[in-house]
Amino acid sequence: MELDYALLGRLSQLFGPSGSEEQVARFIAGELRPYCDEAETDTLGNLFVRRRGRGKKIMVAAHMDEIGLMVTYIDKEGFLRFTTLGGVRVSALPGQRVRFASGRAGTIGVEKLDKLSDLKLEKLYLDLGAASREEAEQLNRIGEPAVFVGEFVEWENRVMGKALDDRVGCFVAMEALKQTKSECDLTFVFTVQEELGARGAKTAAYALEPDLALAVDVTATGDTPKAHTMSVELGKGVGIKVRDNSMITSPHVKTWMAEVAENRGIPYQWEVLTSGGTDSGSIHVSKGGVPTGVISIPTRYVHSPAEVLDKRDVSAAVELLTALLERPM
Repeated sequence: MELDYALLGRLSQLFGPSGSEEQVARFIAGELRPYCDEAETDTLGNLFVRRRGRGKKIMVAAHMDEIGLMVTYIDKEGFLRFTTLGGVRVSALPGQRVRFASGRAGTIGVEKLDKLSDLKLEKLYLDLGAASREEAEQLNRIGEPAVFVGEFVEWENRVMGKALDDRVGCFVAMEALKQTKSECDLTFVFTVQEELGARGAKTAAYALEPDLALAVDVTATGDTPKAHTMSVELGKGVGIKVRDNSMITSPHVKTWMAEVAENRGIPYQWEVLTSGGTDSGSIHVSKGGVPTGVISIPTRYVHSPAEVLDKRDVSAAVELLTALLERPM
């Protein structure tokens, strides 16, 4: 399947930390307006893209937000202290570049450490090139969020970049909406604040009361040197989630997903994730409960500025989501 990876590149480079997803929502709405009946945002900032139909009411969820940082304090020398937004690994932060909504770039420095085990969040600071608190306050303010800088790189069969978690899920959902001929009542929800506990998905599912839901998100892999033991590998097909820390998939749902994949000849892998979760964790327990499945895209180095995925897995994800919408459970 030929997909426009330049579109994925543009998506990944947009500024969209948890709680500040407006730029991503505007971009997606602009791309999808020719393919839907309506596109609107709710109170939290979730983007609802609807295509009306006569069949089951199906919700597709992919989150727009990315991990990041937020400024908490500016000292007299003009250095900024910060907290994290989402699952940021503190040990990987020294030397990384960040970017604010204004476009201002900065780098993360670290105080002198007596031993490596002393590396903690309070030992880190942001350097924006300011020489004083007054100068830094002209550039930034307390509570301002930042994202990590990571160039989008396209290889032959793979891509690398920042925020592929979960802009690739948004990309898959967008492509499936463009291609599907489903007669169901479809609402594609591009959610906010997933990295802070799937907050947007919680309110969206409550409002929609769908008959069926499918989340699209990345998952870790076990195919790098001495990686955590896991059966998922890049290039071996889309993941069908069995469980993570937020949900155990209903046997009926995962069987349906696998049968559709097998009937269409779509390569897939069973995914058992021992940590983390997705929007599905909030969706499946909404109100009286929602049958929910997850399409997982194998991704290396998740929550880093250099996440890596395989184009063949992305194509399989688009094919599977499109097929599931056309043959609902």
